[in-house]
Amino acid sequence: MDRTLHPRSRRIAPLVATVAASALLIAGCSSSSGGKKAQDSGADASAGKANTPRMTIAMVTHAPPGDTFWDTIRKGAQAAAAKDNVKLIYSSDANAGNQANLIQNAIDQKVDGIAITLAKPDAMKDVVAKAEKAGIPVVGFNAGVDDWKKQGLLEYFGQDETVAGEAFGKKLNELGAKHNICVIQDQGHVALEARCAGVKKTFSGKTDNLYVNGTDMPSVKSTITAKLKQDSSIDYVVTLGAPFALTAVQSVSDAGSKAKVATFDLNKDLVKGVQDGDISFAVDQQPYLQGYLAVDSLWLYKTNGNYSGGGEAPVLTGPAFVDKSNVDTIATFAAKGTR
Repeated sequence: MDRTLHPRSRRIAPLVATVAASALLIAGCSSSSGGKKAQDSGADASAGKANTPRMTIAMVTHAPPGDTFWDTIRKGAQAAAAKDNVKLIYSSDANAGNQANLIQNAIDQKVDGIAITLAKPDAMKDVVAKAEKAGIPVVGFNAGVDDWKKQGLLEYFGQDETVAGEAFGKKLNELGAKHNICVIQDQGHVALEARCAGVKKTFSGKTDNLYVNGTDMPSVKSTITAKLKQDSSIDYVVTLGAPFALTAVQSVSDAGSKAKVATFDLNKDLVKGVQDGDISFAVDQQPYLQGYLAVDSLWLYKTNGNYSGGGEAPVLTGPAFVDKSNVDTIATFAAKGTR
């Protein structure tokens, strides 16, 4: 992509949107409308507040069908598009090869900017290079914090999943946990693998990874149930998305286990689960903010040459813990579908 506006030699202090500093105080990965078909999410954005020329931005994610986490990301993206007079074309596919094809479609449409997730970064490498060769600025968000710079992306918005996982492991230590299973719903997904690796690194007890088919929730439920029945020493089930946490609660009940459930990511039902005591705690990475910043950053770059982090540092949107002590604050926003 054209980097004449921001040579890497200029080190600009990064804009860090972290919600939690030292103790990971309060705050908010997974949902979706998705599917392979691209959808024009900004058709009614003519009432946007910006008076800049209309531009088209494509957002291409790895969202699997039915994962509500991505609905929140999309809401943020749509809000930024409406404000910025942007036509937003959203598309998604959980298959990395298909996601790369969607990015190629966006290039062929000669969009003004592309926002992508790098859940399987190697599969995106060639098509990202094509976008850059075509002079289309590309930003990353949500997945790929360790790969966005290598692929030459302009900016990145999201959570450092290794840091989040390590904080999670320490939290389990504080709660006196001894043995957890970390449930991974998509094997090889770099962000998910990093979370569980982070948990294992700092957790003083035993961590076992449990791989499940995230697109088949009955199978997820039965696999977790079977594991809990097999090993009664498991005292925590760690999940990597809100729908999986809520399913794990059912598994715990079906297995007659005393294990508790804690998770990464939020949605409205998960927040209620924390309020009701079904979920011990959650880690919030603020998906609404990720979607909003991804679109808004491309508008700022195209209209004013702005870019966050100096091309070197990611803009962090998490992590932050949500538990009984602060969940009521989060619930107000979750009810609106923005947390």
